[in-house]
Amino acid sequence: MMNFKDRSVIVTGGTRGIGRAIGTAFAAAGARVVISGRNGETAAQVASQIDGEVHGLALDVTNADSVQNFFSAALEILEGLDVVVANAGITRDKLVMALKDEDWDEVLDTNLKGAFLCVREAVRPMIRNRSGRIIAVTSVIGLTGNPGQGNYAASKAGLIGLVKSLAQEVASRNITVNAVAPGMIDTDMLADLPEKARQVLIERIPAGRPGTVEEVAGTVLFLASDAASYVTGEVIRVDGGLAC
Repeated sequence: MMNFKDRSVIVTGGTRGIGRAIGTAFAAAGARVVISGRNGETAAQVASQIDGEVHGLALDVTNADSVQNFFSAALEILEGLDVVVANAGITRDKLVMALKDEDWDEVLDTNLKGAFLCVREAVRPMIRNRSGRIIAVTSVIGLTGNPGQGNYAASKAGLIGLVKSLAQEVASRNITVNAVAPGMIDTDMLADLPEKARQVLIERIPAGRPGTVEEVAGTVLFLASDAASYVTGEVIRVDGGLAC
C-alpha cells in the first residue's frame, strides 16, 4: 500500500522541515519526486542530499507565471503527475491590531492563494488521466485559531475550505483531495524558542511531546496511497490531541 514505485510526486516548500521530510519519505518509497523552493539552487542542493530520484526547482507560489513554469518543467521531468503536496507556507505573527496590510497579504498570498495556484495547475493533468492525489498541509491553527496568528489562521482555515470544495468537484474523476493539519511539530521554529516557552507549549499537548516531521510525512503518504482511495475532503490532525 505504501509502495510508490513509478509514481510522480510534487512537494512544494520541500527544502526544509515538514516539506523536506515528505519529499524524503516519498523518495524512500520509490517515487520520482520534484521539490520546490524559492531559491532554485537551494532546492537543487537539498534534492541532491536525499536518497532516490529527487529534483529541485525554483518556485514562487505567489506568482501565477512562476507556478505555470514550475509545473511545466516538473511534469516534463516526472513524465506525469500522480501526487501533489501543497506545503509551502509562511508566518508573520502579530496581534490583529498590530498587523500591517503587508503582513496579511504576504501570508494569505503564500499560504492560500499559492496553494490555489498550485492545485489549479495540478488538477488539469489529473483530470485528463482520471487519477490523482492532492494533499494540502494546513494547520490545527486553522481549526482553533491562536492569539497573534490571525492572518495565519485565516489562511489555513481558507485552505481547508478549498480542499473540501475541490474534493467534491473532482471525486468523480478518481481524484482525492485531503488536508493534513499538523500541531506542534519539532522543527527549527520550535527549537528556536526559549526553553521555558517551549516547555509551556509542550505542556498543552495531551501526548506530552511535540510531533516529528516524519509523523506528518507518514500521514501524507497514507493519504496518497491506495489505502486511502475512498478518503476525500478530510482534514486529518497530526497533533497529539492538541485540538481535541
